Parts: sequence; C-alpha cells; structure tokens
Amino acid sequence: MNHLIISFTSPDKPGLVDKLSKVIKLNHGNWQTSSLHHLSGFFAGIIEVAVTSEQTDLLINALKSIPEFSLNIEVANVVSPKVPANLVLELTANDRAGIIQEISSVIHQQGGNLLKLVSSQESAAHSGQDLFKAKATIAIDKSAIESLITEIESLADDLMVDISR
Repeated sequence: MNHLIISFTSPDKPGLVDKLSKVIKLNHGNWQTSSLHHLSGFFAGIIEVAVTSEQTDLLINALKSIPEFSLNIEVANVVSPKVPANLVLELTANDRAGIIQEISSVIHQQGGNLLKLVSSQESAAHSGQDLFKAKATIAIDKSAIESLITEIESLADDLMVDISR
C-alpha cells in the first residue's frame, strides 16, 4: 500500500471537494487525512490518500488531469510510525509579523517536533485589534515540557498559552 501526500490549490468554487473525492474513489484511493481551507479566494489543502501499488500511477494521472487544480503529489511507500503527540498548546497574542517564526524556533530549540499547527487572525471583541490564534500539537520529551512552556510564555507579555497533555 502506498500513501499519496497531495497538496493543492484551486480558485475557490462550489464542488471542488466533490470533484477531488470522486476522482480518488473512482481510482480506488482511500481518503485518509486532510486539511482543507478557503484562503483569499482560493481553496487549498493537503490530503493523504491510501492506494494500492498497482493503482498508484492511475490515481496520480487522474488527479493531475483535473482542470484548474495546481497539484503536488508525493508517494510515501513506507508509512512512518505514529509519533505520540503529548502536548497541545492553544496560543493567543496580539498579531505581529514573525510570531510563527518565534514560536517554531522555541519549539525546535527545546527539542520539540511540531506535528500540527492551525493558526488564524481575528479581531479582538472589544478593541478590534488583530489577534493571532493558534493550536499547536507537539511531540516532545516529557522532561522538556516545562522549559518549553516557560520559553514560549517569555516571548511576549501578551502571549497567552493554554496547555493540554
């Protein structure tokens, strides 16, 4: 069994997920995991699809023939073992350029591996100021959790960190 990692963008319009999922189903693929988003008039995402070795090339060719999609497809012949995610951080701060770099740098310096990051920008309820919000899933040695949290919290006075383990 192969796993295809498919990243794509397309000008957004209704029916794009239906179109993708039909091509995957008709070519014997099994939609595994995905993250799909509307971003500035585009629909973008990343999908993991399981497919037999015999059907892999057929599915790739069918996906590449879908009009208006810009695709990048990687074939993973060996699925990496699942890494336990032992820490989830929910972060809120005043938005500013470079905040993702600061947070990811601290995670890296503390020996963590960022497994998933979902971020957004929204207006604060009372002030209307732009807020950065993120949910980060991190694999990290238990002995490094406290120092990681301390370092992230020290990035800015306005950075709030909620933790789940």
